[in-house]
Amino acid sequence: MALTPQDLFVILRDFSGLTQVLIPQDETERNLKATLCELTVESVIRVTGTVRRRPDGQENKEMPTGQIEVLVESVEVLNVCKKLPFEIKDFVKKSESLRMQYRYLDLRSSQMQCNLRLRSQLVMKMREYLCNIHGFVDVETPTLFKRTPGGAKEFVVPSREPGLFYSLPQSPQQFKQLLMVAGIDRYFQLARCYRDEGSKPDRQPEFTQVDIEMSFVDQLGVMALVEGLLQYSWPTGKGPINVPFQTMTYEEAMRDYGVDKPDTRFNMKLIDISEVFWNTDIEFLKSALDQPGGSVHAICVPSGVKHFKGKDLEALKQTAKTQFGQELSTVLVKADGTLKAPLSKLLSVSATEQLLNRTGAKPGDLLLITANSLNTVRPLLGRLRLLCAELLESHGVPIRDPSAFQFLWVVDFPLFLPKDEEPGQLESAHHPFTALVPEDTELLYTEPHKVRGQHYDLVLNGCEIGGGSIRIHKASEQLHVLKNILKEDPSLLTHLLEALDSGAPPHGGIALGLDRLVSIMVRAPSIRDVIAFPKSFRGHDLMSQAPDYVSDEELKSYHISVNWPTESKGEEGVGDKEMAMTEGVLKPSRASVTWTTDKKG
Repeated sequence: MALTPQDLFVILRDFSGLTQVLIPQDETERNLKATLCELTVESVIRVTGTVRRRPDGQENKEMPTGQIEVLVESVEVLNVCKKLPFEIKDFVKKSESLRMQYRYLDLRSSQMQCNLRLRSQLVMKMREYLCNIHGFVDVETPTLFKRTPGGAKEFVVPSREPGLFYSLPQSPQQFKQLLMVAGIDRYFQLARCYRDEGSKPDRQPEFTQVDIEMSFVDQLGVMALVEGLLQYSWPTGKGPINVPFQTMTYEEAMRDYGVDKPDTRFNMKLIDISEVFWNTDIEFLKSALDQPGGSVHAICVPSGVKHFKGKDLEALKQTAKTQFGQELSTVLVKADGTLKAPLSKLLSVSATEQLLNRTGAKPGDLLLITANSLNTVRPLLGRLRLLCAELLESHGVPIRDPSAFQFLWVVDFPLFLPKDEEPGQLESAHHPFTALVPEDTELLYTEPHKVRGQHYDLVLNGCEIGGGSIRIHKASEQLHVLKNILKEDPSLLTHLLEALDSGAPPHGGIALGLDRLVSIMVRAPSIRDVIAFPKSFRGHDLMSQAPDYVSDEELKSYHISVNWPTESKGEEGVGDKEMAMTEGVLKPSRASVTWTTDKKG
């Protein structure tokens, strides 16, 4: 409830919107008027009265109910609201931490109400499509599981048996494959998933995915199903989406956009200009081209000379240096077609013409040039391409249509990639259960780094909203991948290997990130804006102060004790344990965990 300064009417709000309630001004109704005028904003009342059309000239075209008002006959005060930490108005700026701390108030805003109700409607339509139209079975899978080889870090949950822990699943991957072995040939669920990862705007430690698996299906079958699912469930207010979606190979995405989840709403593609510099005497270019896989690449920023200031160019160079350890050359194309850059003094007239022709640069454009191996220059320019789009938009140049929804399938990923920390070792590009492209079967046993996987990602406006694959359905092939290529302990997956050896059908599936999909639909800056009770950037629940401290007595039943380092003190000589108790947070990074018994489970 909101009261007007003139005490003439109050505004009532519920989930459906706002309604103006007229306060009686008659002397006979002074008690009723006093009751309403003394109430605080956000109090809860029940009003009985007559709905009538507003007098001519008093209509409010900005309100859906602006043509009518309610003349009060009686009021029941159900709850009086205390003074709140912020006003419940969308235009009132609130810090992220304050919104998280008082989430139950933040959820009253019209935007959050809209987001959660749209999400609910989307989920209902998805259930209709999968269950009623395509015969899928909604199956709930366990939350308490065991550690999975590879992938993201997992949350562990202690059991009452010494040394034995559960893990919260990153996804229901193994269970849905086991359901295919069990004959549940079409499975889906809205799955809760958990990953102990660093905080990012589009990540949460717990999240929801639309999890799908099918038997006797190929890659095109999964993709067609997902396109139909999204087309059927897509909110009408967001405009229609066209199927089939565009498809691009992993190599094409990296070649043209420098990332495996390209935003195709704008051009500004990467350009290989190595040919321009084959015979160059410019040392850093020559050095790059002389190394195996070396290349020189550029992106052309339209009207970059006009819109980018010196600080913008410096920011781009700093990004290249700090995030990629790479030098970046900036070349400005002046109005007369000549180049302004230290590099231009070392270029011949013919090389300058070739550069302009190859890049398509026009007067006023900006060229960003870098040289190194393909594995370095492509991700670097892919990152700078997005930064340039943001910079241009910050200067009022329209680059990406905010109302557009550009879907894209990315296919033909490599099955394995070199490990960052150990380039000589391989890790799964997707996960260890992805099947290879049949044409690459021989390479699996001879040159596994060249094998392509039957893995497909769904990208929307430059964000990955889904990923899936056709699975390995033969135990011998799965064992070879785990043991000989990934160097993982196959005993952790004995149950799955035995199942695959028990008549497993060919199968495949996909998981769609529901939080991320909805956040893009409503143009939210973070997935936290489409989750009712999300965690903070650090993974904390600021409302309930979780994670919380657990006492030594409570830990005894789990055979765990925490050794707090005595040498580490807080700002005023307070030890780590005392700090944790004060903050209500147990900090594993500041403590070591030991068993209270040497017995193994």
